[in-house]
Amino acid sequence: MSDQVKALEKRLGMRLADRQAAQAALTHKSYVNEHRAEGIADNERLEFLGDAVIDLAVSHRLMERFPEAREGTLSKLRASIVNEQGLAAVAGRIGLGELLLLGRGEEMTGGREKPSVLADALEAVVAAIYLGGGLQESLAFVDRFLGEALAQLADSGVDRDYKTQVQELAQGRLKATPRYRVLEEHGPDHAKTFVVEVAVAGKVYGRGEGRSKKDAEQLAARSALEALGEELAGGEAGEGTDEG
Repeated sequence: MSDQVKALEKRLGMRLADRQAAQAALTHKSYVNEHRAEGIADNERLEFLGDAVIDLAVSHRLMERFPEAREGTLSKLRASIVNEQGLAAVAGRIGLGELLLLGRGEEMTGGREKPSVLADALEAVVAAIYLGGGLQESLAFVDRFLGEALAQLADSGVDRDYKTQVQELAQGRLKATPRYRVLEEHGPDHAKTFVVEVAVAGKVYGRGEGRSKKDAEQLAARSALEALGEELAGGEAGEGTDEG
């Protein structure tokens, strides 16, 4: 086993049972292109698998943490964690860039610090974890390195859908209930589009367009949430500067 894989195990705090996959996970295609005679594999195929494994593992934890959240909300929550920036940040925390085998060109252009290279390599590492230890080891990785991000989502209350957030804000601050109204409905039956507006105390705060009434209402609520927040914040600022 290479020194890089041993170092990776130490930084992850877990044993990588599939040594061959672990080595490939640390090998960028630029390195393989310069060492074709060695018959080594790069991490692109593992990256493909790791992308799916991370989605599965994070989805699993989100389902546990947010049992009432709808599919659309869960998808947004997952996307807020599983993205290039987030994965590259995790890769940076474990010093993954230092362990990568890169070609000279990639090395000279700062490949060890490129978010895309780091995120792809981390996905490949997760694939190696999965191939050697299955879903349980993959979940352990998510708990260890993405657990804080998951906890922050729980604390922020973003599991609530936009309609719920608008209702709580409107009833709590304006003592009024949001009202949704379909303004337009067009297109063939199999591909209809709905336009919905939401009003609070008779004032329209948002409008949304979607392929279903539910989607359109959520988009209208998202727009209303922003407008309501700005209006209420502006009112508080005005109160704070009133000297009379």
